[in-house]
Amino acid sequence: MSPNVLSSSAQRQSFRLATCVVGIIASLLVYAYLQERIIALPLGTDVDGNAIFFRDSLFLVLQNRLYAALTALLVLWWQGDWSGMQQQAPLYKYAGVSLSNVVATWAQYSALAWVSMPTQTLGKCAKMIPVLIWGACIGGKRYTLLDYAVAAAVAGGCSLFLLAGNIRAKYSAEQSSVYGLALMMVYLAFDGFTSTFQEKLFRGYAMSTYNQMLFVNLTSASISFLGVVSSGQLGADLRLCWQHPRFLLDASILSASAVIAQFFITYTIKEFGALVYATVMTTRQILTILLSNILFAHGLNWQQWFGAGIVFAALYAKSYAQQVSRRPAKSTTHMDGSDDLSGPKSQSPPSTGLLMPPASKEPKIALGRHGSDLSETDERLR
Repeated sequence: MSPNVLSSSAQRQSFRLATCVVGIIASLLVYAYLQERIIALPLGTDVDGNAIFFRDSLFLVLQNRLYAALTALLVLWWQGDWSGMQQQAPLYKYAGVSLSNVVATWAQYSALAWVSMPTQTLGKCAKMIPVLIWGACIGGKRYTLLDYAVAAAVAGGCSLFLLAGNIRAKYSAEQSSVYGLALMMVYLAFDGFTSTFQEKLFRGYAMSTYNQMLFVNLTSASISFLGVVSSGQLGADLRLCWQHPRFLLDASILSASAVIAQFFITYTIKEFGALVYATVMTTRQILTILLSNILFAHGLNWQQWFGAGIVFAALYAKSYAQQVSRRPAKSTTHMDGSDDLSGPKSQSPPSTGLLMPPASKEPKIALGRHGSDLSETDERLR
């Protein structure tokens, strides 16, 4: 093959990679910004001059899931995959995964009323700890010394960040960060549980990516709708949408950015591998903290930046060590929920919560291969 052809091929590959990197980072930065804007900032004031806040995070989850389900349905229709529109697994299995996912996403959104986005973002990095616990207890998985070392560094960096300065949301009360941290603990527990639970429940069922995306998100939307109705908030939420169209626009863009991010993530993992994806996601988390600190004036001190630096240095070091080793994949499972990243495996998306599985080069996937991070994972959508 001539050097010109090789050069042209390399340029196309570099362009595709750059497009994926920009697509992932841009869409997830928009997703993070709108989360904080919707939950943490007032929508306006009432007749008495009191600030009006949106506080029904479950309604936001409902809209997010409906948007994702509609996207999956449109893709299946465009592909002419009519069988993909049919249920492939028992309903209770979808419900089990969806319930834990809805709780995790609700907690993730709600936490921003009490803690800042930098706090939430760093908290998502600690997701590997509950994933380790759930994986060992439920899946009987083994973990490497590298995983334990990274987990210890992440835990130490997060602890320093939490203890060294202000972590409250902009308009929250003085002691409210306790509630936010409790919600982040709920998020970490349920988000780490979701991937493990999904692997156990769906093992043995083969279905397309968009079939899973459709039915899991439809089930999640149903659970969210029941929750909103039973809480008596549906009428108030609809009035809020009518009275504050900016909220409806922001929520729609939030849902769209989550779905767009999933498509970029899926393509990136398929074409460039999980190591590239993991590096991009770590970079995205750093940029999320920087952008939030600039736009929302959180005033992080140097000790908090140092704690964040420990966390991200550990994550980068892990990716680098795995890239250097490049040995064939083994059965060992890392505590981020993915299979051994030294082999051609996949790592699942951050905690946008849409439960769209990673890309596969095969037209059908076995759901038992799902590994969990936007999430974040992320904050596993987060």
